[in-house]
Amino acid sequence: MASDDVDQITLNAIEARHGELRAQIRQTPVVALESPEVRDLLGGGSVVLKLECFQHTGTFKARGALSNARAIPKDTRAAGITAASAGNHAIAAAWAARVCGLSAKVVMQNNANPFRVQRARNEGSEVILRDPGAATFAEAERLATEEARTFIHPFDGIDTILGTAGVGLELMGRVPDLDAVVVSVGGGGLISGVAAATKLINPGCQVYGVEPQGADAMSRSLMLGAPVTLENVDTIADSLGPPMALPLGYMMCAAYVDAIVTVSDDEICAGMVVLQQEAKLAVEPAAGAAIAGVLGPLARRLQGKRVGVVVCGANIDAATYSAQLVRGEAHLRLVSNS
Repeated sequence: MASDDVDQITLNAIEARHGELRAQIRQTPVVALESPEVRDLLGGGSVVLKLECFQHTGTFKARGALSNARAIPKDTRAAGITAASAGNHAIAAAWAARVCGLSAKVVMQNNANPFRVQRARNEGSEVILRDPGAATFAEAERLATEEARTFIHPFDGIDTILGTAGVGLELMGRVPDLDAVVVSVGGGGLISGVAAATKLINPGCQVYGVEPQGADAMSRSLMLGAPVTLENVDTIADSLGPPMALPLGYMMCAAYVDAIVTVSDDEICAGMVVLQQEAKLAVEPAAGAAIAGVLGPLARRLQGKRVGVVVCGANIDAATYSAQLVRGEAHLRLVSNS
């Protein structure tokens, strides 16, 4: 991966891709988090939320998937697309294929939440279930080879980053004087785009990433100076669980991200509680991670600051959500009593 790939992510390129996607992508709301508790914790600072949980398919993933689907050359479009995912990317890839009039066969891990599997099917895609990890990607590779389908990667690639950059472009357009932007980190596709757009518009705005402690590939990569692969992943935030950082995402984070912090699963659940109680939002753990970072390891750095937080998604079933709220409430009680 050459630095030339990073150089292709220019503000002009981001704005052009956003314009191309604009008719089919929701310009998601930006709202203030009206919470005295949060304001006091941040020393009078304030938080605005970029609500990508209201995006098509329930997550930001629709942006990157559509960006990739629209970029498929005309002479290969008839073969359709494939994707590999534990959930959100499969749903988004299926949606993008439907919007673009393409056939889709998505490969999902056989331990994926049945709620997400059904959502991918509801978008008109054939869903193939395989064992987690290598077997899931191997099946997608087989479909790409044997059926000539275009493989849409869950987080890597210039088209993905140009798509996700629209989140940052819209946020900075609404609130140009932010002091910091906070983004959850999985494979790095979202933070790469948001960070690039943010820094290219306002270089003085800090960009912080938040990873689960049990899936910290990007923060380890930045510490070591090269992309790393984890031996195992252990987090409730399955959307943030890719076991590796890849070269392009790593280089984008090295170029544009000021720091990445980690949070525990208990803190993630507590973040979900905060968003439910203070913002009336029902979100998945990946979104809870971002606010957990603001209220935990980043709180000291954000004192008195105006902060934008990307609420990345909300694809979660009621039973799982309820159990995670209970866990989050227990953690908040423990912290308040300590």
